[in-house]
Amino acid sequence: MADVLSVGVNLEAFAQAISAIQALRSSVSRVFDCLKDGMRNKETLEGREKAFIAHFQDNLHSVTRDLNELERLSNLVGKPSENHPLHNSGLLSLDPVQDKTPLYSQLLQAYKWSNKLQYHAGLASGLLNQQSLKRSANQMGVSAKRRPKAQPTTLVLPPQYVDDVISRIDRMFPEMSIHLSRPNGTSAMLLVTLGKVLRVIVVMRSLFIDRTIVKGYNENVYTEDGKLRKMPATLACLACLAVDSQQSSDEARELISGQGTGCERGDSSASQSQLDIWSKSNYQVFQKVTDHATTALLHYQLPQMPDVVVRSFMTWLRSYIKLFQAPCQRCGKFLQDGLPPTWRDFRTLEAFHDTCRQ
Repeated sequence: MADVLSVGVNLEAFAQAISAIQALRSSVSRVFDCLKDGMRNKETLEGREKAFIAHFQDNLHSVTRDLNELERLSNLVGKPSENHPLHNSGLLSLDPVQDKTPLYSQLLQAYKWSNKLQYHAGLASGLLNQQSLKRSANQMGVSAKRRPKAQPTTLVLPPQYVDDVISRIDRMFPEMSIHLSRPNGTSAMLLVTLGKVLRVIVVMRSLFIDRTIVKGYNENVYTEDGKLRKMPATLACLACLAVDSQQSSDEARELISGQGTGCERGDSSASQSQLDIWSKSNYQVFQKVTDHATTALLHYQLPQMPDVVVRSFMTWLRSYIKLFQAPCQRCGKFLQDGLPPTWRDFRTLEAFHDTCRQ
């Protein structure tokens, strides 16, 4: 950096010029001190005048000598090179109106932030390289002819294996019912009913979950040509009458499912219709849960063991059985901005409001 600054400048003469400036300032100060003190320390008036004039002349000669020395050294310093290390931005420091146009100070601050950004980017790159994944981007330098074609292993799973995994997960959670269908070939679609709280449409690609849509228990989950919309009010009344008449819950469930709801049994009318995987829920609370479910899919990622991913996601989804009953673990409130705690921690499954979890 010193070599760059010294281009076209005699540093030795520059240092001597600074010393000459200090000597000139001292000489000028002595002149004013002489004028301030006046005529002193002499008995006669004539003696005081002669002494004052002689002392004043000596000080003026010193000023003249120091000024001539400074002019001589200024010619030896040389002219700085036109190639400024900061180019035209380096001339911003010469702006006399710093209060109105502090461009130079802002430029220095931006330079400091640029250095910090470069430093943290280097740290992030080192951490990411430690956990790098073998993706196709690593083979960009390999030609297309020589590049080996990646053979998917975990994606090509037999449908029987997928059905077995889903059935085992269905037996793990009694309060959750899973209806599996394959309307478009081998890809499975799940309709997960969690108690009387919500329904989740899960679009799968083999054992990988591609998309989830969370809707309310009474919302339409099928397309317009399907016959399943929501449980009619008459069936809900019959269920209430069955409970009031001290019938068992199993009899009430049989009463409801026997009328053709098709959500747990998967009757013929429901199987002929297709799940609506595009429309969102009409309720903001279930739209929030849909966003959190998408985040959970990104969190539970283990390509080597997709069955563990599905089981972990279903375990996390099961925690919403008390969506409207569990208070927030941070603020202790049931409602915040009119919404219950819609976030569930991925590790502890505790309930939090969307703003309290941060």
